[in-house]
Amino acid sequence: MPRPFGLLAELTYACPLHCPYCSNPLDLGDYRRELSTSEWQRVLAEARQLGVLQLHLSGGEPLLRRDLVTIVHGASELGLYTNLITSGIGLSPERAEQLREAGLGHVQISLQADEAALSDRIAGARSFERKLAAARLVKELGWPLTLNVVLHRHNLDRVADVLDLARELEADRVELANTQYYGWAWRNRQALLPSREQLDRAEAVVRAARERWRGRMEIVYVLPDYYERYPKPCMGGWGRRQLTVAPNGDAFPCPAAQVLPLPRANVREHPLAWIWERSPLFQRFRGTDWMPEPCRSCARRELDFGGCRCQAFLLTGDAARTDPVCHLSPDHGLVIEAVRAADEGRRSLRVAPVPRPHPERRSRPAPPSGPPGGRRRGPGQRFDPQPPTPVDRPRREGV
Repeated sequence: MPRPFGLLAELTYACPLHCPYCSNPLDLGDYRRELSTSEWQRVLAEARQLGVLQLHLSGGEPLLRRDLVTIVHGASELGLYTNLITSGIGLSPERAEQLREAGLGHVQISLQADEAALSDRIAGARSFERKLAAARLVKELGWPLTLNVVLHRHNLDRVADVLDLARELEADRVELANTQYYGWAWRNRQALLPSREQLDRAEAVVRAARERWRGRMEIVYVLPDYYERYPKPCMGGWGRRQLTVAPNGDAFPCPAAQVLPLPRANVREHPLAWIWERSPLFQRFRGTDWMPEPCRSCARRELDFGGCRCQAFLLTGDAARTDPVCHLSPDHGLVIEAVRAADEGRRSLRVAPVPRPHPERRSRPAPPSGPPGGRRRGPGQRFDPQPPTPVDRPRREGV
């Protein structure tokens, strides 16, 4: 039985931003009953016993948890290396000092673009200057600084400027991650997916920057799956190295797995060890026995593990199918069509703010008849992806 190396603790889905590629669930109503401080402390102790060494504190915006310092201190006492993944909003000097004293080891701050107007439009809130202030504060306090930049059609052509800003902020590491299409990004896919020409230009910029700043700033560049020949090994394989715990205590092999129609496993009901080792959810796609053809007989089956189960489900309606990103998949035409539409540039990003209803007046969306944004093609389990034309944004939750 493999042991997990890292735990992603999604402390809350509340967030002051409204990014159209947000990976949070579309229906946040199921996640309002967040784990308490003591429940998180128990989960972290169980994770450490299970073998976890790295704790990634995320959300939503984890700084909105008033007990964040207490959680960090408890994790440090357990010997966990702690990494805060944040928008930077709420990282005041006082809070930062408290987190440093509690033992926080690393900070990752998200950037939407290199200049205020575009950044704030994408984020759906005025936040750019506060992000820069947070990044400078991180360096002043001696933490390693990673800048996370989610790339898409509307900021990809500014990669050179983004990297210049990262160098100015003295970032130790920059993660340039093209959007992965889950959550709100799936809903807005046609507005976000870049063209191949944009990707080619960006790759050339990144190659040159890596040479220029070699040894001074690490640059990680992640292509969008849709433009790859083979799928990525999602999370290093289902239930092999990583696990995620959502704000309500649901545990998943990956952050997007709540979309899958599989039995839930919750830390309020079961110990983390049982969930990892015995739960039907974590067993379902672990290893290679579950694989259909062409994965079952493919020489890459223990390299990419059939690709992403969530992506397979969203594109085909069947989580057990070969990831359609793979050029060998019988469903690869679905990806080809999405890329063709992006190359034609048929859609554009609309950044008008979405009204923020009162939390108690939100209505839940009706259950979809197929995968989110999909339309049944005919007999069987295949769907034509049809994300809505308007760009939607997550509503503000609990703030």
